[in-house]
Amino acid sequence: MKHRAAMTADGVRIESLAHEGRGVAHIGGKTTFVDGALPGELASIRYLRRRGRFDEATAVAITEAAVDRVAPGCPHYGVCGGCSLQHLAPAAQIAHKQRVLLEQLGHIGGVAPGRVLEPLLAPVWGYRRKARLGVKWVPGKGGALVGFRERGSAFITALTGCEVLHPAVGRRILALRELIGALSIRDRIPQLEVAVGEDDVAAIIVRHLAPLATADRERLAAFGAAHGIDFYLQPDGPGSVHALVPGAQRALRYRLPAHDVEIHFEPADFTQVSFDLNRRLVDRVVDLLAPAADQDVLDLYCGLGNFTLPLARRARRVCAFEGDAALVARAQANAARNGIANVELGEADLAADLPAAVRRGTFAKVLLDPPRSGAEALVRELPLAALRCLVYVSCNPATLARDAGILVGTRGLELVAAGVMDMFPHTTHVESIAVFAPRRNAGPGV
Repeated sequence: MKHRAAMTADGVRIESLAHEGRGVAHIGGKTTFVDGALPGELASIRYLRRRGRFDEATAVAITEAAVDRVAPGCPHYGVCGGCSLQHLAPAAQIAHKQRVLLEQLGHIGGVAPGRVLEPLLAPVWGYRRKARLGVKWVPGKGGALVGFRERGSAFITALTGCEVLHPAVGRRILALRELIGALSIRDRIPQLEVAVGEDDVAAIIVRHLAPLATADRERLAAFGAAHGIDFYLQPDGPGSVHALVPGAQRALRYRLPAHDVEIHFEPADFTQVSFDLNRRLVDRVVDLLAPAADQDVLDLYCGLGNFTLPLARRARRVCAFEGDAALVARAQANAARNGIANVELGEADLAADLPAAVRRGTFAKVLLDPPRSGAEALVRELPLAALRCLVYVSCNPATLARDAGILVGTRGLELVAAGVMDMFPHTTHVESIAVFAPRRNAGPGV
């Protein structure tokens, strides 16, 4: 290995891929994380930071490329921080995410699944139907910038388009930049929140820190009419979101055809970013839980009813709880819209205490779909006497692993299966599913 200068090195062999997607090398016995490098590659690197226990660098040239290296599909890749794995083939991306899940389960939870589920896959381009885009007025960079933050920086990337956003918005980035630049308060708009429903119905929430002039409203309305986008305004907190043109907005919705369910949502509501992957996810969860017509199902962190309503098509009753009162109300409306009456929906802070109905209930099938923080307190207290199957949907493998360790080590369950899904292709974000069941000769924790 040759050192051209204190801040560069040639002939660096990349040994593995870290969880966050950087290549890992050892130079002089010291671990070095190399952005943009893949396992097996020989690279020239430039150091970014020298630390006591490890160094950080970026690849400036690849002299021997990995077989899994591919050309990025976006001209902004490497600058934009929205993606970090476009240089890795999609099949290798999901294999990496599966390794991350299994390593986290073993390292943090001390558990291993009885079997590994086949990964859930969907289209990897134009898949993002939900996103928050930063906005910044920077005359020196051509005016208004709209996009994700630059990699390792607080600056907004000067995007001209986005290949992972749904085309209804991703192909209109330049037009949106021109629109923002024409507004009187162009320097007082920090964010656009995007939501695209089925039938390509697109909505954008404009966060603005100063009142819009009449001419601004007219420009937004004209742009929306020309490009098929419904604008919403947010002058204050989340509760201040309202339609630019009241009564003119189209319904945002998605369908779950295998279960004869249609979910309606508001532009700021949580939904999965990929509807294609979400359909596969819902189908798998229902198949894994396999509720019978004489069984009650418990759905915790139910949101809009994404799993609740499909499960209700097969179960005797679904009891579902969610911490956001607005989402509970919309889940109730979705149940009524789909003619589903065998659901009981309630608001509850599931991180603080279990609802009385949960403590009293005897549920054979349980679904958990918590936020990134997981469900540590809940899994310690959840009644499991009648349990036959528990499915845990996770957006954070570390908290899933922690909770799996509790369910197996303390509560007497068995980790029957686990697997990943590629909800966020080209990123290192790992979403997963774990299946638990009572263990034979389980102790009193159950």
